[in-house]
Amino acid sequence: QGQLVESGEGLVQPGGSLRISCAASGRDFRLYHMGWYRQAPGKQREPVATIRHSFTTNYADSVKGRFAFSRDNANNTVYPQMNSLKPEDTAVYYCALTPPGPTSPTTWGQGTQVIVSS
Repeated sequence: QGQLVESGEGLVQPGGSLRISCAASGRDFRLYHMGWYRQAPGKQREPVATIRHSFTTNYADSVKGRFAFSRDNANNTVYPQMNSLKPEDTAVYYCALTPPGPTSPTTWGQGTQVIVSS
């Protein structure tokens, strides 16, 4: 499945917005389910959102209505858009890829630091 490369880390004020991009190398990107996870300091990594190959999305309750996950199959890229950010959204964010067959991610991005602070 190749690699996942993330970009877009940053420091954002509460209430602000940030968009991360996650680009995949390799073929058959359109067949992959893509996930977005985060790990806050001292906590376990948790799922934030998923977008299936069918473009169906699901969100954790903590981000529902604030975050949006989209994909551009022509460019092998997914875009986690984060709005109305809160200090508790501070974490390292990871994108992940699940190919057809497996039920959990097989490839992870390097992680992108997002800090929400005034």
